[in-house]
Amino acid sequence: MSFLNLENKTFLITGVANKKSVAYFSAKTLQDNGADLIFTVQNEDIKEKVAKLFPEKKIYILDVENTESVSALGNQLAAENVKLDGFLHSIAFANYSEGIKPFHETKLEDYLQASNISCFSLVALSNSLKQVMQPDASVVTISISSTKATNYGYMGPIKASLDAAVLFLAKSFASDTKVRFNAVCSGPLKTSASAGIPGYIDNYLYAEQLTMRHQALETQEVANSVVFLLSPASSGINASAMVVDAGMSSNYFDESVVGAFAKRE
Repeated sequence: MSFLNLENKTFLITGVANKKSVAYFSAKTLQDNGADLIFTVQNEDIKEKVAKLFPEKKIYILDVENTESVSALGNQLAAENVKLDGFLHSIAFANYSEGIKPFHETKLEDYLQASNISCFSLVALSNSLKQVMQPDASVVTISISSTKATNYGYMGPIKASLDAAVLFLAKSFASDTKVRFNAVCSGPLKTSASAGIPGYIDNYLYAEQLTMRHQALETQEVANSVVFLLSPASSGINASAMVVDAGMSSNYFDESVVGAFAKRE
């Protein structure tokens, strides 16, 4: 038995769309450590891509904006006698088609859609999948290390809401299970999803200098934390937000960064 004890355990993975995502790295690491995987994807095109990345795995199409689709997933897995040892919630969306605006100019429809997809989907999926979860299953969601980056727009408050949802889901499930809920709060990463955020690359380069090692956070490092929290090895961790940012959030006054600013002409 390995330290992580993932052999023959089954996890549902959401959010795999390509080989750059946290979800992909997490799924690959879980599989490499003996776990079996089930996937949900947004549409048929992504299903074909994931099928190539993870051959012979069950893949279900899931529309988290459709309550019937979310409910059907849990019922279908129950009908197939699936028992989940946990699942990874790696789903987020924000409409940046008009660029980043001041927060007070956020459109209600944009905020509600992003909140539904990026935050409430964790609540809805947890409710739907509760019937097929093992009593000591682990649920992990992907959040961010700092919710205050201006160019992240209204997704900052939504991610803060996601962090709060983790706490209250943990409390809610504790009434009759030992299911754990935790968030991995990642620093900036070089992913396809982040590329769609206006001005992200500048924040990414700045964040790299703020890490204590002056080296950008790697997606695999975040995935390693996800896998640990999904595993029985983290059984004592619940209702927590694990910050994984190479020290960035504790190093805003890095001497080299402050020095470079002070010497500007």
